[in-house]
Amino acid sequence: MRLHDFLDYRTREQGEAEFAIHGDRRITYRAAQAEVHRLANALVGCGLQPGDRMAILSRNSSEYMLLYFAASKAGLVTIPLNYRLAPIEWSYIINDARARALFAAGEYLRDLETIRSELKTIGQFIAIDGVDAPGREGFFGWETYQGFIANQPDSPPSRIVVPEDDVFQLYTSGTTGHPKGAILTHQAVTTHILQMGLAHNIQPGERLLLVAPVFHVAALNAGAFPCLAAGGCLYIQADFKPDEVVRALSEEQIGMAILVPAMIQTCLTAVPDVAQRRYDNLRLIHYGASSIAEATLRRAIETFKCEFSQGYGMTEMSAAIAILSWSDHRRALKEKPELLLAAGRPILGTEVRIVDTDDNDVPNGTIGEVLARGPQMMKGYWKQPEATEESLRGGWMHTGDAGVLDDEGFLYIQDRVKDMIVSGGENIYPRVVEEVLFKHPAVAEVAVIGVPDEQWGETIKAIVVLRPGLAATAEEIMDFCKGKLGGFERPRSVDFVQALPRTPSGKVLKRELREPYWAGQSRRVGQV
Repeated sequence: MRLHDFLDYRTREQGEAEFAIHGDRRITYRAAQAEVHRLANALVGCGLQPGDRMAILSRNSSEYMLLYFAASKAGLVTIPLNYRLAPIEWSYIINDARARALFAAGEYLRDLETIRSELKTIGQFIAIDGVDAPGREGFFGWETYQGFIANQPDSPPSRIVVPEDDVFQLYTSGTTGHPKGAILTHQAVTTHILQMGLAHNIQPGERLLLVAPVFHVAALNAGAFPCLAAGGCLYIQADFKPDEVVRALSEEQIGMAILVPAMIQTCLTAVPDVAQRRYDNLRLIHYGASSIAEATLRRAIETFKCEFSQGYGMTEMSAAIAILSWSDHRRALKEKPELLLAAGRPILGTEVRIVDTDDNDVPNGTIGEVLARGPQMMKGYWKQPEATEESLRGGWMHTGDAGVLDDEGFLYIQDRVKDMIVSGGENIYPRVVEEVLFKHPAVAEVAVIGVPDEQWGETIKAIVVLRPGLAATAEEIMDFCKGKLGGFERPRSVDFVQALPRTPSGKVLKRELREPYWAGQSRRVGQV
């Protein structure tokens, strides 16, 4: 199957049903398909060829979802950009992917203009929200979204797209300091959509609250697309505002929501009447990105009176590897509380192994690296054959997480083989942050680690050794990162030490640095 097959099927079967609601805009499946065709024809008409890359920079919107389907129809590969990154990071991704078209919301045009001269491969600049960019000083060359699709036919373009073709190129942070583009095919993504649709049991007409950003694989492949494949409706919110989330869950006939634990906790603590409201239509809240405190989960179940499930996965696996189902949650709350620390069991068609450093299986109950494989696995990393070969050794995705399998097949994530930090659902590699901090004139050495945080799972801490004779405060170090890193990537605290612990070969012992902060924690890593 191809990604757009879901839209075509649902338009045929329920064309007048709601496809998406965003603010004042409501769009049916039939209207969505017609706009997708106009977009796809415009993409073809401006010379984009099958396999060309197309980047999107925007908060959640109905247009964003239509662009995904339009690119699929035109045989293009979509690159969603994390709007929380700094412009220099957008520039690297766009240039690395050799993207030929860029769609951006008006709020990002000013920042994009600062790097526009660096974007050598982009031939089409389109402002998504209809800003009259060509007539505004400083924004020449930006075409409006409506102008781009004007006078285009609403019939499908003449393009042959097969399941083996690439559909997404999703960038994940890399240990070398530069992100890698994980390539997902139509076949991998559509299979995963069916896997998650089965796990969530979404019904035609059911509304999904889409507030997690759709540049993120979990919101996209574990939520938005499974909802549409089942004939559901997306209730789209551009930003997380706890009072608006609670209002929507209570008043907008929402059947399912995908939230990170930090969002759930904030809704429970920041909205005064959250417990007094009724959530009659709410059937399921699916969470991920980090573990959830038992007290928070119990309060959420009592408040929202719905089912809960948890997902564990990674971009390279289209989203999910394992799910802790509602029945698992019930069992945990009644008789086996340690299950709340589990990532779940593998989803349909997915296998998980725990191996030693030589990729040999270890007995159940033994810590090792988590390996996974399934039909949803990535094709490889863009232009990085060595990294692809290393990550997919033997046909298994090497996750970099350390975990344990029990005798029932439940996966428990214990620590991290790699140094990645997961904060509020965002993956952050310390090397990216360290390279910025090294540019501070007072910093001689620095190591960045994740430390436990009740709300975000982990937050970033910088351990700094100052140059002899120079001084700096923690606030100065943190402020130095502004404009150089996305907000979620900046350190939230700084400790100063005389020296960093190292191995005889000179490698910083980050496990030793983390130990005082994680002592007594039952889990030492957030979930992707």
